[in-house]
Amino acid sequence: MQKQATIGAEAAYTGVGLHSGRQVHMVLKPAPEDAGLVFVRTDLPESPKIHAVAANVTSTMRATTLEEHGAKVFTIEHLMSALHAARIDNCFIEMDGEEPPVADGAALAFFELLEQAGRREQAAKRREIVIDRVYRVDDEEHKRFVLALPYEGFRVSFTSLNPHRLIGVQYENFEITPQCYRQEIAPARTIAYEQEIKQLQAMGLGLGGTLENVIVYNDEGWLNPLHFGDELVRHKILDVIGDLRLAGIIRGHIIAVASGHELNTKLARQIAAALG
Repeated sequence: MQKQATIGAEAAYTGVGLHSGRQVHMVLKPAPEDAGLVFVRTDLPESPKIHAVAANVTSTMRATTLEEHGAKVFTIEHLMSALHAARIDNCFIEMDGEEPPVADGAALAFFELLEQAGRREQAAKRREIVIDRVYRVDDEEHKRFVLALPYEGFRVSFTSLNPHRLIGVQYENFEITPQCYRQEIAPARTIAYEQEIKQLQAMGLGLGGTLENVIVYNDEGWLNPLHFGDELVRHKILDVIGDLRLAGIIRGHIIAVASGHELNTKLARQIAAALG
């Protein structure tokens, strides 16, 4: 029988948000059994809580946004990914802003923060989300899909399709263990096409992005060194792991082709409705 787990001690991180560009102080705190993963907006009156569940997703434009009782948080997928890989059931995430720090643009800083905090097993039984049939979400117009299959473990297979000559088709397939995640997935940063950056910033997005936390490319090449030759698809896997945590801690095989936050969170909602 698997037991629930929370973090062993408080851990804090301060930085700017990827899209807002505003500084935010984040504190991860141990939470009691059955609390789940809960964002707490300490900058708002009465510190409202936003539960990290699929039903609370309200937007997936360039990031995953959660909203509950009028309070929201967004770009939560990288932190959620690290929490999923570390198999943390219960944690309070206090923030004095609406967006977690971008940190390294990936999830390694968050995973290291969780390692620093430690892990404490709790008495209650974990309610693992065991995929017992096929769950699938399609976007036929853009020829994209994501599905979940029964599997004894947690595996993610992703095919990324990008017409740019630098990227093209990328594929990776990983059995998600803490060690694999730390080495192969957590360092993979978010990506941007240079010609789109001004447009995004005009929309109020990407204001905290720099060459320290985003890999940027143009028609000539990469503007900064890559951590992996196929860093894009690895970051896509990182995002899937974070978005699917909104359904719970998964036991199953996730297979995706060109999926993004919209399809990922729709799959999480579908799974949660059936098994949550």
